[in-house]
Amino acid sequence: MSSADDRGNVNGRAGRRNGGTTVKEFIQKVQSCQPSLNDSLEGEIQAFLFKEDLLHTYDDLTKVNPVTPTTVLKCLQARYNVRVFYTHAGCTLVALNPFQPIPDLYSLDVMKEYHCAPQPQEFKPHIFIVAEEAYRNVQSQLAPVNQSLVVSGESGAGKTWTSRCLMKYYATVAASSSLVKSQDTVERIERRVLDSNPIMEAFGNACTLRNNNSSRFGKYIQLQLDRFQLLVGASVQTYLLEKTRVACQPANERNFHIFYQMMKGATEEQRKEWKMPHEQHFMWLPNAEKTIEEDCFHETLKAMIHLGINTERQRQIFQVLAGILQLGNVNFSSLTDESKPCDLEEQSKDFLQRAAELLCVPADELHTCLRVMTLKAGKQSVLKPCTQAECSMRRDCLAKVIYAQLFEWLVTLINNSICADSSTWCNFIGVLDVYGFECFQVNNLEQLCINYANEKLQQHFVAHYLRAQQDEYVSEGLQWSFVKYQDNQSCLDLIEGSPISVFSLLNEESRLNRASDAKTLRVRLEKELSDNANISWDKFSKVPHFTVAHYAGKVSYQIQGMVEKNKDPVPPELISLLQKSNNSLLHQLFTDKETEIPTTKGLSKVTVVSKFKNSLERLMMILHSTTPHYTRCIKPNPDCQPLTFKKEEVIMQLEACGIVETIHISAAGFPIRIPFRSFMQRYGLILKDPRFKSASHCADLEAGGNMLRQEVEKLLRMVLQHHVLNSRCHINEKHNSWAHCGRTKVFLTQSMLDLLEEQRKKIQSQCAFTIQCCWLRYQRCRRHARRQSATLIQAVVRSWLVRKQVQRWNRAAAVIQNTWRKWRALLKSLAEAELDDAKDFVEDDMPAVNPVIRERGSVQLSHIQEPVTVRGWPMGLALASAPSITMSLTATGFQKVMSVMASLNLPSRRGEYKVKTNQCTQELASIRAQPKGSVKLHCQRSPLLYADRQPDLKREVTGFNEILLEKTL
Repeated sequence: MSSADDRGNVNGRAGRRNGGTTVKEFIQKVQSCQPSLNDSLEGEIQAFLFKEDLLHTYDDLTKVNPVTPTTVLKCLQARYNVRVFYTHAGCTLVALNPFQPIPDLYSLDVMKEYHCAPQPQEFKPHIFIVAEEAYRNVQSQLAPVNQSLVVSGESGAGKTWTSRCLMKYYATVAASSSLVKSQDTVERIERRVLDSNPIMEAFGNACTLRNNNSSRFGKYIQLQLDRFQLLVGASVQTYLLEKTRVACQPANERNFHIFYQMMKGATEEQRKEWKMPHEQHFMWLPNAEKTIEEDCFHETLKAMIHLGINTERQRQIFQVLAGILQLGNVNFSSLTDESKPCDLEEQSKDFLQRAAELLCVPADELHTCLRVMTLKAGKQSVLKPCTQAECSMRRDCLAKVIYAQLFEWLVTLINNSICADSSTWCNFIGVLDVYGFECFQVNNLEQLCINYANEKLQQHFVAHYLRAQQDEYVSEGLQWSFVKYQDNQSCLDLIEGSPISVFSLLNEESRLNRASDAKTLRVRLEKELSDNANISWDKFSKVPHFTVAHYAGKVSYQIQGMVEKNKDPVPPELISLLQKSNNSLLHQLFTDKETEIPTTKGLSKVTVVSKFKNSLERLMMILHSTTPHYTRCIKPNPDCQPLTFKKEEVIMQLEACGIVETIHISAAGFPIRIPFRSFMQRYGLILKDPRFKSASHCADLEAGGNMLRQEVEKLLRMVLQHHVLNSRCHINEKHNSWAHCGRTKVFLTQSMLDLLEEQRKKIQSQCAFTIQCCWLRYQRCRRHARRQSATLIQAVVRSWLVRKQVQRWNRAAAVIQNTWRKWRALLKSLAEAELDDAKDFVEDDMPAVNPVIRERGSVQLSHIQEPVTVRGWPMGLALASAPSITMSLTATGFQKVMSVMASLNLPSRRGEYKVKTNQCTQELASIRAQPKGSVKLHCQRSPLLYADRQPDLKREVTGFNEILLEKTL
């Protein structure tokens, strides 16, 4: 299909949603401030769309030229086809829902990559860039320090998933340090913050026609950070739970997730306790056979445990929910006699009994409260039988009030579990996830409040960006022609204005003590609000309704039942019954609840509209006091099909949420606004480059108050001159409009920013090359010096080792020589002693025994006049003596005695020994000795090498210190 055909199809659908304004008319309206482009606009669009292979490379839609719904749509479609789901649009991030899991897109490694990046904006567009920008704003402590992340879009566009990713990101990067708290505490906070999501989604989300996990309530989650920017807690604020879904589900939609989780995840024991057999069918659980990803009962139970909900409290919660389901099967029969209360259908009696047992209330009292109304007339009470419709309404009211109170109790419990003390946190990052814009076949008060909330958020976006940015141009002294944008202030005046508006008339009608009439209210709305162009009526319709032209399109609201829903009456007898419940949780929920009884002072009663409006006003005050960050979620197709892009569906959302106007203001004006000081800190290095110094003909700056601005102007002029010289062109009017210096900021177009970044990268590359050269030269010189030093050290060490080795050899040789000489002398002395006769031995004067030797041990021979010392260890001596020798051993000290005895293994008995003169054949003997008597000495192993204390007598003996004279005879 050609581009023209595509544009024609888109125009028809968009014209119907915006009151007849086509895309072509929209283009002409947007470009009316630039008449020079009108003639060639269509040609430029065709030329831009001709480059289809490059359309997916535009990661920021402000780079698109020209900016039209068609070009923006084509770029988003091209990026979606290559599975790129995030795109920048000025200050807004556009997120396209892929309708299928993309795990690698949100992994922990991707989080760390964006968190640790010096400039995350230089990375591909991602929701983590928005999260990191908000986190760094808190770290920089620039006012306003607190941040708000506003996630908006239609139902099914992916707001809940985006909010979940943001919470996971902060729970990861802001709780990853344990500088202040222990790691267990940090992990507990992170787990509880993340576990609040499954519970909130189970009790507050439902499967609708547009989304399997649609949030049926609004929530604003404040992630609390301490002075170290660490996550220490969180708090949850909720807005307008769609409690009517408990008792009334639209066609082909489901009830809240928690009921289906109970049906599909309960055990047999739990089913028996909750009185929910497999074959039972519940009227309030349509499409129970449909299974979706959110039907995960065990994850909900696990999250409850982590948040401190014990088993007993869980049992009470599920009993109450099972009782609500049993109430849905209670039906009443119609009677002709209005003076009598309605009877239960026969099959409903069992259901009523089960509901009473599960809610722990008396069955007869529950039966009476559902069928009989208590009216007060002064101090008297009057019982009035209810009709079949009134009985069904009271049954539904009982179920809705129980579920609403249970949901509020869960929110309070979650806040008590995850909220930090006010003294421990100082800043917060808020994540806003509200219902998307809704337009069904039948729209009532819930859709009016939901669309009103979206109108307020759209106004906040318009006031903060579209209007504020253009006002900033004027305050900074720029010549700016204002771009028209869609302002929804008139629609808000219609809904919430004072003194007359839709809300005020609804409240007034609700506070009157009378039955409401839809036709009367329609006539009054038409009379009071006919001057507002945003409201209209179909006079030919039989159903009373009114149509409001919202920023996202026209929606018709049915008036029938709107006043009753705004009153939200709760019969006091039902509250009294629940206060008597034996279920401690149910009793706690309604003990402190004030009973709303209609009185003559009904004007002071709080209605649903007034309560929601007040809570929304408090939310807007928080948003206005923080720095907002916008994420626009786009639903690419109405059927939630994976990777399916419907151009008609997307272009309606782009125009409805003001994306095209946002892009056009950013692209046609100056999307980049940088304070002078920050600009010079980033690009001041360009002035120091020699090329720019030579090209500059400006004088040195004079000191004064405008010095910083003059530096900025000088830098911009130098960059432009350098660009012109390189491109060999002249500075024209187009170049002059690339940048403008205001009073405090410099305003840049994307082209000028790209030029500055290009010059900055070139200078940085040259500086980096110079640094690398110097570093490499330094490294080479250092390696050369280290190599020379290592060579010198090795030579010195080798010479020292050689000298030490030679010295060791010399010392060893000297020791060996001395030992050898001593051994030779010892052998010589022993040989000389063996040649002596016994007479000579007796007659010779024996030298005095050394006291030390005497103390260590000696052997005395009794037949010898003088004691002869025998060295016991390490070598024994063979002495010449008489055949019969009496030996006595003297030694002091037990250890010394044992040492001598171990060395001389002398026999313990006396005996005669015969010595043969020729003993050369009988083991070892001295052939030179001529002993007359002999003593056999046994030497045991000594520490010396080859020593043997107890040698084997039959083996050859080797060694220098072993002596064996002869065997014992």
